[in-house]
Amino acid sequence: MGTLIVHPENKEQLSALKAFMKAFNISFEEAKQPYTTDFTEKMKLSKQQASEGKTVKISLDDIWK
Repeated sequence: MGTLIVHPENKEQLSALKAFMKAFNISFEEAKQPYTTDFTEKMKLSKQQASEGKTVKISLDDIWK
């Protein structure tokens, strides 16, 4: 029929949604987050630093050295 993508905000919502779907015999798949929390926090910090102009530029000639 169709596909729904749901974004629960906490574990309680996730548990409630799973229970609801199981009660109505709705099949579902749970995708695990491909990245660790530590990695995502580092990425957020990097994006923030880039938006603030705190970056290091490397010339194309030096990138392969």
